[in-house]
Amino acid sequence: MAEIKPQLKDAYSQILEAIDVGVYKPGDRLVESELAERFGMSRTPIREALQRLETQSLLERDGRSLIVASLDHNQMAELYVVRRELEGLAAGLAAQHATDEEIRVLREMVRQDDKLVGDPTALARANRRFHEQIHLASHNRYLVQQLDLVHRTMALMATTSLAAEGRGEIAQNEHSGIVDAIEARDAEAAEKALKEHISIAFMTRLKQDAGKRERNR
Repeated sequence: MAEIKPQLKDAYSQILEAIDVGVYKPGDRLVESELAERFGMSRTPIREALQRLETQSLLERDGRSLIVASLDHNQMAELYVVRRELEGLAAGLAAQHATDEEIRVLREMVRQDDKLVGDPTALARANRRFHEQIHLASHNRYLVQQLDLVHRTMALMATTSLAAEGRGEIAQNEHSGIVDAIEARDAEAAEKALKEHISIAFMTRLKQDAGKRERNR
């Protein structure tokens, strides 16, 4: 039994990563045999991983098949409300509890990520790393767990708000301001800056969706 656990974790993480990077998009059907062949493992860990993803509402039933779940407008709005509050809390706690080394890492991330502006896919991956670093810097394991679930659910959005024209550079400036507040140990300012950052990202996504609906008419 002990030998199976690492494989189960690997199956879960690989499927989740495939959803996250867009190999499998909302509505795509996931088939055990195909996944087992893709990831080079037996169907048992694949089946267990799919069950776990279904429990987390990242997959849903379509008849007898499992498909990648999708978020409607209301679900997306609900997700952003929760994300805004939890991310803001994490930033405020990071301002209080982050070590000097963690703050330097955040600052270095912003500098490195500035080079990715213009590449939305790469910047989106870097954006997740940056936010995860803030979560860890909060030094609150229960908050980190909840934010991990929120960010996994974000993978169900087919596009990134960073793909909007000019959003990458603006987002990087916002990241710099968040780090400034954390470095100043100003919990209130850090929380406010991150909440505003999430609000702007949500508005950007709403505009993207409105444009998509207009093009599809």
